[in-house]
Amino acid sequence: MSEKANSAEQTIMTTCSSHCGGTCILKAHVKDGKVTRIETDDGPDPQFRACLKARAYRQRVYAPDRLQYPLKRVGERGRGQFERVSWDEALQTVASELGRVRKTYGSASVLFLQSGGDVNWLHSYKVIDRLLCMSGGCTRTWGLVSYEGALFSSIASYGEAAACPGRDDLLNSRFILLWGCDPSSSVANTNHIWYLAQAREKGIKIVAVDPRYHDSAAVAAEQWVPIRPGTDAAVLLAMAYVIISEHLQDKRFIDTYTVGFDKYADHVLGKDDGTAKTPAWAETITGIPAATIASLAREFATRKPAALISGIGPGRTAYGEQYHRAATALAAITGNVGVHGGEPAARSWDSIYNGYPFQLGRGISSGGNPVEAGAPPRQYSITGGGARMGTSGARIHITSAPDAILKGKAGGYPADIKLAYLVNINYLNQTANLNKTVEAFKKLEFVVVQEQFMTATAKFADIVLPTNTFFERNDITAGGGTPFYGAMNKIVPSLYESKSHLEIGIALAAKMGLKDFNDKTEEEWLRGIAKAGPFKDYDSFKKEGSYKVPLAEPFVTFKEQIDDPKGHPFPTPSGRIELFCQRLADMHHPEIPPVPKYIEAWEGVNDPLARKYPLQLITTHSRMRAHTQFHNIPWIRELAPHAVTINARDAKARNIKDGDTVRVFNDRGQMALPARVNERIMPGVVEVPQGAWYDPDERGVDKGGCANVLTSDRVSPGGAFTSNTALVQVEKV
Repeated sequence: MSEKANSAEQTIMTTCSSHCGGTCILKAHVKDGKVTRIETDDGPDPQFRACLKARAYRQRVYAPDRLQYPLKRVGERGRGQFERVSWDEALQTVASELGRVRKTYGSASVLFLQSGGDVNWLHSYKVIDRLLCMSGGCTRTWGLVSYEGALFSSIASYGEAAACPGRDDLLNSRFILLWGCDPSSSVANTNHIWYLAQAREKGIKIVAVDPRYHDSAAVAAEQWVPIRPGTDAAVLLAMAYVIISEHLQDKRFIDTYTVGFDKYADHVLGKDDGTAKTPAWAETITGIPAATIASLAREFATRKPAALISGIGPGRTAYGEQYHRAATALAAITGNVGVHGGEPAARSWDSIYNGYPFQLGRGISSGGNPVEAGAPPRQYSITGGGARMGTSGARIHITSAPDAILKGKAGGYPADIKLAYLVNINYLNQTANLNKTVEAFKKLEFVVVQEQFMTATAKFADIVLPTNTFFERNDITAGGGTPFYGAMNKIVPSLYESKSHLEIGIALAAKMGLKDFNDKTEEEWLRGIAKAGPFKDYDSFKKEGSYKVPLAEPFVTFKEQIDDPKGHPFPTPSGRIELFCQRLADMHHPEIPPVPKYIEAWEGVNDPLARKYPLQLITTHSRMRAHTQFHNIPWIRELAPHAVTINARDAKARNIKDGDTVRVFNDRGQMALPARVNERIMPGVVEVPQGAWYDPDERGVDKGGCANVLTSDRVSPGGAFTSNTALVQVEKV
């Protein structure tokens, strides 16, 4: 290439998939081998336009605090003291420690912790999962942090995990309930908020049910209904009471497509327990006036088609499974499932794992985990289409991993954990009860972390392996508010000594003597994956950067089942939507009932602990971060300070003014951060957005404002995370 050609600016298409819930098209402008600016989709509708995080990705690629080479711990674990080592030494150390720990304690002593990171097909945690499984196995985790409660509920109700329709279909609705969902901040499928804004302009009524008046409510909703955290199931049951008692249910739909309505109705009407789930009953629990509940019920049942968009935040509470089960039941009894403008109400986000009929070849896979071979299924597990996290009894719930490290087999866990390997996860920052996690990580004999930055978790590693960004490798992703495939084209060569997950896996496999670990290059893998897709050819797909699936009409989940119930039954044992689930009844667990129920959460307003810690904490998603990603990017941090939001009434009682530094605390930990005082959050509730980086001072006070300093590691019976079930106190510093 001539010097003149090399200096010319190029435009390269790629796709962002940084685990915020979206997949957005990017145009990277490159000159002299360096990204100079980033633009986004300006092609035909639907456009997949990037948010502020993707537009700032250049600062992430060239961040001065990026990890540039492998590191070896030299100081006390957690202090972040490391020295530079070669890749050869780092990989040999990891291989040797894996061998030593397995020989001494067995393969189950190796814990593999992973998450989405950049959500794509090839360069994912699955590379190291394969390596660990091929070399003897490991202890894996179960439980999807985002929506385990929704996953459990969806499989129980519909027999299928993926149940999110196209967001363009919202324009066919007549009434939309936006429940615990703020897509303007969390993205929750690209274009979700754009379609909601269009719906509002079209005159479709939108009501937001949430403890806070979030930005999506401000943009799209006609009405805001504040609700106490963890009480959502009570409102949904009370709405069902109004609908059933006033005969507003869709009897034909119920008779044709559901099973167990009589038992469900008996509970709603109080015939089974003596308590009718009236709006007045729900008002005392939720704080929502009975008249408002009744009005919502009537509108939802009569202004059809209606969409109940069940956000996953309320499902991350104690008994969050019941909220999701109650939402799906309400959608079903009103006939709003499998029809245009309706919504299964299973969960509001599914990204790459959507219900869309995606067709791509398989990427790299484990081939089976020897540690799980022959293990009985875990208790109270439920299986169904799309259940991806496994039901093996050899697995540990991901929130319980610190407890398992501390207690081991003596505490009832399947293994004594001695080594942890972490990929695509800032686990210490993002799991509940952070201080307990710190204690657990200090007990481990060896920790290896693959990372791009010196995160809270990386500080606790013995070996840190630097990974590259998606601008420095090729891959494929899928998702979006409408069906979409994205080519993740390599924009620049890998910076410094960073490597892709595949490169690290191949190099480590060689050190471990694994001869059959991989037989394909990156290019061969991606061509094989794309071969099963709808593209005319892979090269054109890469050049164009995306493929927007052409549909004659918006995608509707379960439309086949509704149009042809005999030919396409629901993938449940009954072949129908299960309002009463026999599989749950067979568990004989009082907190996993066969019909959706309201079960009062621990650490709620009636908990005796509320006398000491009177404020309910919610840990929301911020538009400034994709979980912990982008927290350290200057352009992003300049936009809004990380703060705790508190209602003006609660602030006045504590002599707190907007901008004051406050202490937020409970028995699990404490933090110091600015207060944001306003009326956009209901009294009795405070909000600390999750994902800020843990930064404790010498007294253990977190100056970074990591929400998980305060959250509980207690797991809901069906596996739901409980990060929005916590009591705290706030006081002025």
